[in-house]
Parts: sequence; structure tokens; C-alpha cells
Amino acid sequence: MSRHHYDLCCRNIGRPAKIVTHDGQVHRGIIRRVSPSRVFLEPIGGRRNLGGYGIGFFGYGAGLGIGIALGAIATIAFSPFFFW
Repeated sequence: MSRHHYDLCCRNIGRPAKIVTHDGQVHRGIIRRVSPSRVFLEPIGGRRNLGGYGIGFFGYGAGLGIGIALGAIATIAFSPFFFW
């Protein structure tokens, strides 16, 4: 399943997304980068959703935001809007 999430995230870099992990955590942000093991979100509306999976809060000024392990993702929803 993580290969599916990887391909989906790669096709949607720059779009706002809502990601729900298997343990129920919800992360909202703009996809800024995707690696083979993580998707990096820039939080929408400032610094929120700190922590989470992956390497945690890293490089906010560089636009990387938080890193979420692809294997931990349960669902991904994309929106044409920058809020919801």
C-alpha cells in the first residue's frame, strides 16, 4: 500500500492534503516533498500538527514541514482549497 501512497503523493506535490495515520492522527498541510519512505507536509495556517511519524518537525523554513512515514498512512484526501 505504501507504493500506492508514494505514487499518489508524487503526483500531488504542491496540493493541500489531509492525511490520517493508522493510529488516528490527522495531519493537514501542503505536500512539499516525497521520499521513498516519507511524505513531507507544510502545515496549513502556521505551525501546527508538530511531531507525528518520521523525523518530526524539520526544516519548516525550508518548506519541508513534518515527515510522515508512508507505511503509517491509512488515508489521504486532496482538496483544491487551502482550508477545511
